[in-house]
Amino acid sequence: MRASTFFNDEQKRLIVSAIEEAEKNTSGEIRLHVEMRCFGDIMKRAAKVFDRLKMQCTELRNGVLFYMAVADRQFAIIGDKGINEKVPEGFWDDIEKHMAELFAKGLFTEGVTDGIRMAGEQLKKHFPYQADDENELSNEISFGESEKE
Repeated sequence: MRASTFFNDEQKRLIVSAIEEAEKNTSGEIRLHVEMRCFGDIMKRAAKVFDRLKMQCTELRNGVLFYMAVADRQFAIIGDKGINEKVPEGFWDDIEKHMAELFAKGLFTEGVTDGIRMAGEQLKKHFPYQADDENELSNEISFGESEKE
């Protein structure tokens, strides 16, 4: 299996739709990146992908990356500096816990879309949509091949 086939077309559509819906209410940016394997520390790998996707290049530094290494059953959420300065302590942990509970039941699409919606609510609270907002990053799911660190 390849990372790009982990979600079927309908599941991909639902995930992208959740991103679009969350971003309608905020200037924040949300992305999902899926790989098969994560060699090494999950947070280091997610941070590397965050940089590669230029998530740190948003004007308000309010990008959020959901990173999944599906064969390893690992995932991480990385928020940029702007959002991390605003959300309450333990916020990402709460989302991760909720997602992990759904993932344990095999509900991967639901876990991702719920996590995206939860992140979107915080983004909306701290970075509300402005009339001149533009979509700074793609809403499409990105897929990558695992790299050994």
